[in-house]
Amino acid sequence: MAVGDAVQLAPRDPDPEADYEWTISEAPLASDVTLGDDSVEHLVPDAPGRYVATLTTPQDTFNQTIRVFPSEYQPTGSGSGAAGVSGYSGYSGYSGQSGSGRPQRSGSGFASGSGSGALGQSEGEGDGRPRIRLDGEIVDDEAVITATPKPHPDSSRDAEDLDVEFVLDDRDGVTESKVTIDGHELRAPLDAIDDELRVHGVAVGDSYSVADAVSIDRLGDGDDFAVHRLYDPPQWGKEVTLYEIYVRGYAADDDEAETTFEALEKRLDYMEDLGVDCLWLTPVLQHDGAPHGYNITDFFSIADDLGDRDDYEAFVDAAHERGMSILFDLVLNHSARDHPYFQDAYQNPDSEYYDWYEWQDNGEPGTYFGWEYIANFDFTNLEVRRHLLEALDTWAEVADGFRCDMAWAVPESFWKEMRERLKAIDPEFLLLDETIPYIADFHEGMFDIHFDTTTYFTLRQVGNGHQSAEAILDAVEGRQRSAFPDHAAFMLYMENHDETRYIVECGDAATKAAAGAVFTLPGVPMLYGGQELGQRGRRDHLAWDHARDEIRDHYDNLIDLKQEYPALSSNGDLQRIDYDADNEDDVVAFGRESGDDRYVVVLNFGEGETVVGVDETVDATDLVSGESRAAEEGLTVDSVAVFEAE
Repeated sequence: MAVGDAVQLAPRDPDPEADYEWTISEAPLASDVTLGDDSVEHLVPDAPGRYVATLTTPQDTFNQTIRVFPSEYQPTGSGSGAAGVSGYSGYSGYSGQSGSGRPQRSGSGFASGSGSGALGQSEGEGDGRPRIRLDGEIVDDEAVITATPKPHPDSSRDAEDLDVEFVLDDRDGVTESKVTIDGHELRAPLDAIDDELRVHGVAVGDSYSVADAVSIDRLGDGDDFAVHRLYDPPQWGKEVTLYEIYVRGYAADDDEAETTFEALEKRLDYMEDLGVDCLWLTPVLQHDGAPHGYNITDFFSIADDLGDRDDYEAFVDAAHERGMSILFDLVLNHSARDHPYFQDAYQNPDSEYYDWYEWQDNGEPGTYFGWEYIANFDFTNLEVRRHLLEALDTWAEVADGFRCDMAWAVPESFWKEMRERLKAIDPEFLLLDETIPYIADFHEGMFDIHFDTTTYFTLRQVGNGHQSAEAILDAVEGRQRSAFPDHAAFMLYMENHDETRYIVECGDAATKAAAGAVFTLPGVPMLYGGQELGQRGRRDHLAWDHARDEIRDHYDNLIDLKQEYPALSSNGDLQRIDYDADNEDDVVAFGRESGDDRYVVVLNFGEGETVVGVDETVDATDLVSGESRAAEEGLTVDSVAVFEAE
């Protein structure tokens, strides 16, 4: 972090009845920082250097090291919780929809609630924010950690000109005197490691990178060790096709099923045939009656309008039998105002739950964007943290991952605790954040996959004719410009339950091209249930009887394409190529490459076919349609075509 930023200090796995005290046990000589008497404190450093915050509990003491850079190193427009933004309400001048979980703005350059992704870009003087990757290996009797720093894509620096700072995890008992650091390499003797050694590192230029981390783990009681990169997404999560189910509308046409979960289970064969293999369910917990389900009244009970927990688990089991994973929509920022705890606390300072919530001076609860049906939790309250930790423990047992609602609104300290808590039980548990606009720091020990809000927004702009199609490549490259490390993964989407259907806003032709982008750009493709049918209503009951076959066929082809050609997945490289077309603003062409496999993708957002010339030799057979697209002056492309490079 940098001078002037704020970091929340909170005990993990807290006992609300226990006494906790934070003190500053080490600080730079120029610092006058002190902490208060609360169990959860905020540290705002006033001088660069290294701080150690000590937590005293009834059982023990624990140290937390905080490395602080000069204020001029602060990443431009970081917008992260490190800057005191994440987890606090009080934004004014916005309007929103209760349960939406997204900033809604009006005006130029901001559409459908998604941001432009400018976070972390190089602005003004300086080289922009660098990136880093840490790798580890066992060499003889040492653990060797090698850092690979990368400058910002717009920087004139060379990688070797970047400094690297390593920090040893305070919990592992290995002091700096036991290790050797030489430039971009750290060496630790194996006999200094008890059970585990976690090493964190940042690249430093004019700013500092998102940190990366590796763990050296002793296997059993012997002398064998394993190396783990701690912030890599699970491989399975990067290979799926996601499918969002709006639970109260998806199978509402089924009059015979006894519960909603039974009706959804009966649709699993359809989903299997479609080819999706990871299902994101909108919230399924007890709620205040709003059909989206994001206003929760009981964090431990399945909504009785859907079924009960046995019905939910039967659905999960049936999905697993078909090879599908389940993402549980985890809503932690707030409760419904109909929640019994809030009802007891409202205008009642004597309530035992009064301190569970944020309160404004006018006696109303803290909230965002004027949402009138929810109230923000106060995460400085240990009872709140305990309650929500127990809730996530409960539902992690019957899910394969969490889609974390309004991740930007919950303190980073809580997300970091959640990640370590869940990954200790199941390293393959998947964590997806809804953060709009996306924030690179949220890949630092918090989330595996991120909503690609920048590409979403750009697809809308292109589909509406407000930007040229080539802007899509700028959007994807914006991930690096926003300082995300190369190992971060992203969810690509055109629409979800919060957004107008793309086909309504942009029309058929642009919809087919945008779908091609979602399935051929680097990322995890996501469909919102009904998208493949040409559904026009955002949260309406699915119009199964009015499904459009040509739209379904298009998605069938794209899903098959993704499954057959791994170079089009998250792991393939994206490359710009030279191309030309008469309607050049509607067309973009790019390369995808993995190993010896290389493909050229062409997207046409305009109406009808166009001829596109690409500056490399390809087989003219379109892998999407199986037809030859050879033309006298190039390749004929309707909406999306993929060609094998020769």
